[in-house]
Amino acid sequence: MKFSDFDLKKTADGLLPVIIQDATTLKVLMLGYMNEEAFDKTVATGQVTFWSRTRQALWTKGETSGHFLNVVAMFPDCDADTLLIQARPVGPTCHRGTIACFDTPESEGFIRTLAKVIRGRHAEMPEGSYTTKLFIKGVKTISKKVGEEAAETVIEAVDGNRPRFIYETSDLLYHLLVLCEEMGVTLSDLESELRLRHS
Repeated sequence: MKFSDFDLKKTADGLLPVIIQDATTLKVLMLGYMNEEAFDKTVATGQVTFWSRTRQALWTKGETSGHFLNVVAMFPDCDADTLLIQARPVGPTCHRGTIACFDTPESEGFIRTLAKVIRGRHAEMPEGSYTTKLFIKGVKTISKKVGEEAAETVIEAVDGNRPRFIYETSDLLYHLLVLCEEMGVTLSDLESELRLRHS
């Protein structure tokens, strides 16, 4: 993909509108603009760089805050006059300190929220947290808990006890998320594997 591939006749300033989307949650984070130099720098560095219309200068998102946008994939729209970039944000995207510049409701689902909480526990290791205790004990203990919860889930399924099945399955999912974090595996990694199998 080259900047010259885009049709920018409709834009008065010849700038390419760029929508940034979180590659994991698919939440729209912000809108910016690129000239050819900003586009080429984004491709070369893997970090989103815009053309600032206010300052009339290149602006790599995160160059002062450290909140970079690391490019995962880039998609032109059907008319080749807008670019969608899926990125992994480092910290909040908006200057207000919020995840995104758009105040849309969170739609990623609680399992992804829980995975983020577990990731935070792993990074901060707060004292007194059950999750912290699991990480301290390590992969063998966490794996054992996954096995125990899987067995209890199966027992409740065989017994036909729906409320207990939900309870035990929730325990299983939580411990599995902890194990995934310990192993450095994300929900996106699992989705990619499942997508490959589906295709």
